[in-house]
Amino acid sequence: MIKSLKQVQAAFSLLNPAAVRERAERRVDIGLVARTSSAYAEMEDFLIPAALPRDLQLQLAQTLHRAGDADVSHNVDLVLYESGLAAPDGAFTFYRDDPQRTASEILHPNEELSLALARQYPAFRQPVVHRTVQAVAWENALFAVATALPNVVPTLFELPWVVGEFASDTAFLTVNQIRMAFLIAAACGKEVGVAQQKVEVLSITAGAFGWRALARELAGKIPLGGGLIPKGAIAYAGTILVGKGLEHYHHARVPLTKSQREEIYGQAYEEGKLVAESLSRESRPPA
Repeated sequence: MIKSLKQVQAAFSLLNPAAVRERAERRVDIGLVARTSSAYAEMEDFLIPAALPRDLQLQLAQTLHRAGDADVSHNVDLVLYESGLAAPDGAFTFYRDDPQRTASEILHPNEELSLALARQYPAFRQPVVHRTVQAVAWENALFAVATALPNVVPTLFELPWVVGEFASDTAFLTVNQIRMAFLIAAACGKEVGVAQQKVEVLSITAGAFGWRALARELAGKIPLGGGLIPKGAIAYAGTILVGKGLEHYHHARVPLTKSQREEIYGQAYEEGKLVAESLSRESRPPA
């Protein structure tokens, strides 16, 4: 549990919006290897869809390098091979019938490039946002469970960042959701920062105390530690709802409807119960 909490601490290095912007705006150069011009064009369409503004298409075109080009750069960040060609170790295959598999296989070993890939190339946007939301929801469920466990709370004093900067779980969860808002905006190609995202930040802050008060109430009423499960599940589900709402807002420019919020929260709460049960089992000492 303490090891996991220290991993959460490391994640908070991205609370600084300037650090998020720097990571997201890193240029990513991609080498392409194919046998025909049409195959090259297919991979380029995957990375730079026609729906993008023309000026952005031209800008991104400078980051794609065909293997046969006379001025091809050897300093590419990753290499993508046409399906049917044997890709060497460290390179990736473009699956024309399953582009999401292509994106997933590229992202898995390239965590340090994930935010930049999502910001620059729309094909990576949805999986990166999904992974971000899931990761932050897990962190918040972990913290909600940890701060409610008598056998864990004393050891938290080994972590000054918890006690000094986040005196309550409400403060921690709220700040972590704001960090998530920065990451989602960066992945979606939007402006990043408190001033630039004041609507999202105010919304997260305003909604922070309602469902967390419910979590504390449930935790207090259910005996023998049973309240850990709803407390962790609510922290998880509330974070999923915020993340999905931010993603929808950046895509559609309108908030989720009431029925959409209820459906997302209900599904996430059931997932959150399983997460909280697992975390509470792992954190308890043997009888």
